[in-house]
Amino acid sequence: MRKSNISIFVPHIGCPQKCSFCNQNTITGQTKAPAPQDVVDTVETALKSNKDNQYEYEIAFFGGSFTAIDREYMVSLLEAAHPYVENGSVTGIRISTRPDFIDKDVLSLLKKYGVTAIELGAQSMSNTVLRNNFRGHTADDVRKASNMIRKNGFELGLQMMTGLYTSNRGLDVATAREFVKLKPKTVRIYPTVVLKGTYLATLFETGKYTPPSLKKTIALCAELVAFFEEHDIEVIRVGLHSSKDIKDNMLAGGYHECLGELVVSRMMFNRIMQTPPGEHEVYINEKSISKLLGNKRSNINTLREEGYKLTIKYNNALKPNELRIV
Repeated sequence: MRKSNISIFVPHIGCPQKCSFCNQNTITGQTKAPAPQDVVDTVETALKSNKDNQYEYEIAFFGGSFTAIDREYMVSLLEAAHPYVENGSVTGIRISTRPDFIDKDVLSLLKKYGVTAIELGAQSMSNTVLRNNFRGHTADDVRKASNMIRKNGFELGLQMMTGLYTSNRGLDVATAREFVKLKPKTVRIYPTVVLKGTYLATLFETGKYTPPSLKKTIALCAELVAFFEEHDIEVIRVGLHSSKDIKDNMLAGGYHECLGELVVSRMMFNRIMQTPPGEHEVYINEKSISKLLGNKRSNINTLREEGYKLTIKYNNALKPNELRIV
């Protein structure tokens, strides 16, 4: 049975900050705050479409800082979702929030209503980067909130952004290393995208900031995903979801609607390049052939130029993104 989220987007209403990169309406594709009945309707629609029990669902409140919204409103949304946890229709509730809006009282409340996983929008573990991008919290806030979440029995997820204003490859890698110390179960990686109407847009248009190119973004994310996987941390998302709003409002940044696949493709390329040139058999799941070949066969062509003669064989016992070389 495949795991899937029933996503309910709560807009920017809960955030006390206007971060440098934030245009929440564009990111979520909506401006209307959901009512409790919207939660019920969304969940019921998803459950009715799951006739063959193909999916194991989790309700996910995303888009804003869930624990920073009006407390009465937050509880009303949880009350609408909680019955589905109690009757076993969903496995739990996942929320995303800010690290500086986590304390013992809010954790107790979340547990009461069936929340099982909390994702923190940490973005960076450099205080300079956090300050320059108007995050309004520190790296220590991330550490404190992460420890509280894990100690209280919740699944911890951490979200990071690469290529932020005044960050660089070294600081992004350092953030990943700090994340590992906090022992999250999951990580999301969001390369910075410059959207119209944001502070980053002003910096970009005045020549004070240029985000990393797509090529550099793919290379870095491939390194980060491999690093997290080495430490048994699941990367559940790389890049923003494909959206017409994002495409229409994007000025620059490492955005591609298939960024996750491009990153996996680069990881496969890197894995092969770690072996000496020559003849090799490469075993993959047949679903991964396009990722191994690379965009317009770029992986295979470059590997051939570097002296690799590959025989590709299928082994569907391997995971879709797994590769074995002999």
